[in-house]
Parts: sequence; structure tokens; C-alpha cells
Amino acid sequence: MLDIKLIREQPEFVRERLAARGVGDDRKLDEVLALDRKLREALKEGDSLKEQRNKSSKEIGALIGQKKNAEADAKKAEVRTIGDRIGLLDKEIAATEAARDELLLALPNLPNVKVAIGKTAEDNPVVRVHGVPAKFDFKPKNHIELCESLKLIDFARGAKLSGSGFLLYTNWGARLERALINFLLDLHTREHGYTEVSPPFIVNGEVMTGVGQFPKFKDQAFWVRRGLDDDTMGKQFLIPTAEAPVANIHREEILAEKQLPIYYCAYSPCFRAEAGAAGVGTRGMIRVHQFDKVELVKIVKPEHGFAELDKMVANAERVLQVLGLHYRVIQLCTGDMGFASGMTYDIEVWAPGQGTFLEVSSCTNCEEFQSRRMNLRFKSDTGGNVFPHLLNGSGTALARLFVALVETHQRADGSVAIPEPLQPWLKADSIPAT
Repeated sequence: MLDIKLIREQPEFVRERLAARGVGDDRKLDEVLALDRKLREALKEGDSLKEQRNKSSKEIGALIGQKKNAEADAKKAEVRTIGDRIGLLDKEIAATEAARDELLLALPNLPNVKVAIGKTAEDNPVVRVHGVPAKFDFKPKNHIELCESLKLIDFARGAKLSGSGFLLYTNWGARLERALINFLLDLHTREHGYTEVSPPFIVNGEVMTGVGQFPKFKDQAFWVRRGLDDDTMGKQFLIPTAEAPVANIHREEILAEKQLPIYYCAYSPCFRAEAGAAGVGTRGMIRVHQFDKVELVKIVKPEHGFAELDKMVANAERVLQVLGLHYRVIQLCTGDMGFASGMTYDIEVWAPGQGTFLEVSSCTNCEEFQSRRMNLRFKSDTGGNVFPHLLNGSGTALARLFVALVETHQRADGSVAIPEPLQPWLKADSIPAT
């Protein structure tokens, strides 16, 4: 959530930053300011009336003590009138504050001033490129062909079980997926200093609001209903990523400054009701409704936020480096960045069978946007309560990592070489051709 004080004091700066996103959110600012002015005026009037009521109440006692009953009765009538007005004001204040905050919850984060200005993904600047695309002296297969020939995934039965956009990993495919999860968790906990947590995969609406999934993306969530009880519908949701529960672990808490920084990593399946337009990358593993991911979350002091973002990107890059994969890092421009993002870097891995780069990690500094929404603060050494920067990143998403891995390391005989760092989990150096 944006800081209402910042909006009041620097409305043109906020308007300019919102306009940089290019979707018209800046036009909502006048309504926010109008509601905020109305709220403050009502609060001011309410405070004045309460002060007047207290004063009149004291005068009533004095008048009664002086046996001035008629004047005391007049004062009582005046107090009742003031009380009625205060009651009406309290309702107006609650309604106005709710309307203002509803608008604030719908406004995205401000792009950091260092973010490149742009409209679409075509405007995202490439920050760096690692390695070169794999070259083959045979005609390489794409991941669908590899998965079918090696029986890694049964696409047809996955669709039979759950519909399109769901995968059934089998044999070596299931083992590779499990190996990747364990490899990622061990890498980030042992080498990068993250603390592993295992969160619930169903969360409440407040958690989704805290990270900025709601209200904007409510139509993209899987809603949970308990049995046949319709009253439970809309109270719990399948998580779109482990970021939702993990970033909210300390919601509504005040941490001590010495507790920061906090690094968490977590494995979870991710559920996305919107997996892409029909017919556009929907065959295979590129766009699916359920996929596995290891998520990275940081809670840090504001002055360290962007240095910690650089470290998080490096942590995610390390995954691809040790697996021998070609990739690039891009910075998302103002028109392409996510709702809660202050600055985001995407890591895109090269998939030879697709002939394109696939996003496998998105690392974001949300600054204090999420911590405000979940009322997470830390008490600084100077005594004030401060909203920390919250960062999240994929470390990494597995469906597309799986794609790039099997396509990059395929062999002429139809087998797939297993990178050495993964071999301890698979107890093999290759997936044999069948």
C-alpha cells in the first residue's frame, strides 16, 4: 500500500511515478486525495465536537450544583445534539476511510526512479548474458518430444486427471523434479544463508492482500470451499506462490532491528487459475495451472533493500550457472513490472527446443509496499517503528527449469545428461534412452 502521507505531501511525484506504468492508475489519485481531505475534515470536526461535548458535560455538573436546573437541562439538550452529530460523523468517517483505503489497496507500487521507462516487455533492458546457447551435431528434440520418448511426463493422463494445464510426472521425470527441489533448497540454505520453512498451501484473504495478490488478481486465484458449505467460499485460497504465506509470516508484528535481515526459502506447488491464452504456449510445460517452485523471501532494513536485491538475483543465477545453462538477466521496465514491485529483475533461461528464453526467476524489491499492507514493522535502535523492505524471488520455478535442463543436456542417442551437481540426488549421471 502506498503511504498516504507521501500522497498528501508529494502528489505530483506519486502521480508521475504511477503514470510511468502506463495503465492509468495516476487518474485515481484525485479521488484518493478528495476522500482523504473529506476524512481529515470529518476527523477534525469530530475532535472539535468531542471537546465541546466534554466541556459542556462539565458545565452541566457545575450548573446543577448551583441549582440552575433550567440552564443545566438546556446544556443536556445541547450535549445530546452534539452526541447525535458525533454519531453521524463516526459513521461518515468509517465509510470514508474504508472507501479511501479500498482505492489505496487497488493502487500499484511506485516504480523506483532507477527503473527503466517503457511500455511492454520489448522495452526491458538486458542487464547481462551468461554463457552461450547449446549447440548440437544432431537435430535436437523439444521438451515435449523428450518427455514423451523418455516417459518423463504423461501429458494425456495429467489432463485426464485434472484438465488441461496439469502435469503427471512419471519415473525419471518425477525423480528429476524431486531432485531439483532438494538441490535448490540445499543450495540456498547451505550456500546462501536462507532458513528453510515449509508453509501451508492454503491461505486466507488477508495474506493474499498483504502481498498484493488481492484485490487486483482475485479473478486469477483458485478459491477453496470446505465441502458443501458455500459460506466458506472466498475465505481461503490455494497459494499462487510460496511468497504469499512466507512474506506474511511476521505480519502485524513489530520486530527488533537486530532480527534483520531475515532470509527465508520455501518449496511449494504454485496454483495459477490463469495459465495463459488457449493455444499460446499451453501445450507442454511452459504455461500450466500447477507447478513447483522454490521461493526466496527477505525482510531487510530499507537502506539495504537494493543491495539485498542484487544478492538475491545472484543467488538465483547461481542455480543456472551450476546446472550449465545459458541465461540472461533483464530489468523489467515501468510498463512490464508487477503490481507490488518497486524494482524487478527477471532471469530468463535459454530453451533450445523452444528457440527462446523462458523466465525462470523474477526477483523483486517491493520496498515498503507489502509491509504496509500487512502492518509489519521493526523497532529501530532510535526507537521509531519502521516498515522494512520485503523482497521475493524465484529460486527458481521448476517447470521451465525442467524444460531448459532436458533440452540443453539432451544427447544424440536420446538420453539426457544429468549435471554433476544434481547427480547425488538422482544417483545417476544420465536419464537413459528407452
